[in-house]
Amino acid sequence: MGNKIITFSHEQLDHYQDCTFFNKKEILKVFKKFRNLAPDLVPLEMTTPEALKIQIPKERIIRLAELIENPFAERVCESFSKDGYGNLNFEEFLECLSVFSEHAPRDLKIFYAFKIYDYDGDDFISETDLRLVLKDLTKNELTNDEHAKITEKIIEEGDIDNDGKLSFLEFETVLKRSPDFINTFHIRI
Repeated sequence: MGNKIITFSHEQLDHYQDCTFFNKKEILKVFKKFRNLAPDLVPLEMTTPEALKIQIPKERIIRLAELIENPFAERVCESFSKDGYGNLNFEEFLECLSVFSEHAPRDLKIFYAFKIYDYDGDDFISETDLRLVLKDLTKNELTNDEHAKITEKIIEEGDIDNDGKLSFLEFETVLKRSPDFINTFHIRI
């Protein structure tokens, strides 16, 4: 018998399984992805409070194969990080991938989609937020006039109370009418 490294305690794995949409095997797979992003920062053993506080910089996380082509990779990181800058510790990273898993409920996905599209964090999706969404989505290939027309149309269709912006409830109503949303808000681990 050799020395076996224990990445997580049984209690930790049970807790992560209870708080996510992953089983224990998937949690260990997520940890492997996390550690591979920064093996110089992340220890093999994550049973100490200090290890759980270690954050990987956003610049490394957006290089994750599942995020590298996502036009909202930076916003995804920022929306799940407690520091607001997109740097993630393991638990934040696990939560992020859990929300994007195929088992996460639609309502949770809509909540995080709203956070991702609410660039200024004012709890509304304004014309400015929508222009930033379009800029990221189209890699800045649209003209200002095209941005304005699309933004105006989105607001017109979703803005029930006519205040010029989308509240969470208005955003949710729009997404619930979109059958493709659940399939596009997904990362397979």
